[in-house]
Amino acid sequence: MIKSHGLNHILNSEGNMETTTKNTILLNPLENPESKATIDAILEKYQEVPGSTMVILNELQNKIGFVSEDLQQYVADYLHIPVSKVHGVISFYSFFTTKPRGKHTIKVCLGTACYVGGAPQLIEKIRQLIGIGPGETNDDWTVTVEECRCVGACSQAPVVVIDDEIHGRVKPSTIAKLLRSVTTEPKA
Repeated sequence: MIKSHGLNHILNSEGNMETTTKNTILLNPLENPESKATIDAILEKYQEVPGSTMVILNELQNKIGFVSEDLQQYVADYLHIPVSKVHGVISFYSFFTTKPRGKHTIKVCLGTACYVGGAPQLIEKIRQLIGIGPGETNDDWTVTVEECRCVGACSQAPVVVIDDEIHGRVKPSTIAKLLRSVTTEPKA
């Protein structure tokens, strides 16, 4: 379980993350016995696999949601490799994150076609509408905004990726409708 600014992210029996509300903060999954057990199981399972560093980090990202500096050090110690090798992988690949993300992720493509097509204006409009910009998460941990490089949909520029869904030809005048799907949570 990862506790972060109002939300608990719990790994269910299938290994997927579920989110519940709670007002506690724990940004180090190594401090939680359940999360640490998941981390240790991943390390043990993949330590002998060729290219194990990448495989392990990818699994940790999928199961825990982020790979903190403490977790990078833990992986390096376990694999008996310099932490710089682990950090090198984390910092090279854009899909890794070192901080917890919100329940939903909004990524604005800044590849050349998207940039020229108006991505900077989309970022500014997102900031106006929800009060956060790239690299930020809102206070209730429901939304994180990120910049990304080319997503391979240049003919649809500018592109916004909400969770894993690509939206093309987005304009500042149409972004509000897209954002409603992640900023308006259904009431239970």
